[in-house]
Amino acid sequence: MKTAMDIPDKEGQKRLVIVGGGFGGLKLARKLKSNKFQIVLLDKNNHHIFQPLLYQVVTAGIEPSAISFPYRKIFKKREHFHIRICEAQQVFPEHNLLETSIGTLAYDYLVIATGCNTNYFGNDGLEKQTMALKNTSEALFNRNQILDSFEQAQNTGNKEDRRRLMTFAIVGGGATGIELAGALAEMRKFVLPQDYPDLNINEMRIILLDGSSRLLS
Repeated sequence: MKTAMDIPDKEGQKRLVIVGGGFGGLKLARKLKSNKFQIVLLDKNNHHIFQPLLYQVVTAGIEPSAISFPYRKIFKKREHFHIRICEAQQVFPEHNLLETSIGTLAYDYLVIATGCNTNYFGNDGLEKQTMALKNTSEALFNRNQILDSFEQAQNTGNKEDRRRLMTFAIVGGGATGIELAGALAEMRKFVLPQDYPDLNINEMRIILLDGSSRLLS
């Protein structure tokens, strides 16, 4: 018997719905193997993204496919496990119902593991003028912008324009910011001199901006 969203009947099991297939949702889904649960994993994407390596996608060190792992492959041998690609929209806890973009689903247990968006800490200027780095599409956008900057720098004879195009400011000195700064420095030393031999790579500047310091490289 099929129910909402084409999920089979629970058949006496408890239905655990996990919203979000990031590190938290994925870890929970892999740990719960008891036959007492029917597990439903909901996510906007059909794959898990290993976010710690997004900076390498930005600097063209790896392709997105190297850090993207399809849920259906991860859980292909699991029974009573169902995956649906959708967006969670509203929870009705008094009725144990979850409304999604593809229908409404009843649950016995609900886990929200949707992660977070980029936090600008109330700085509207940063949100409007910077590029975020939380998912694959943003990483590819960053990569294209970086490479396009070098192409434009190669084609201009204006020193100020070239200096601006070869200046990269990273806001945030956490793990991602530090790794990205280091990857850009490696690009400057090993990759760009070969790819852009007519460009003075020494003019490239990497600026790391943090709440407590400002580092120049």
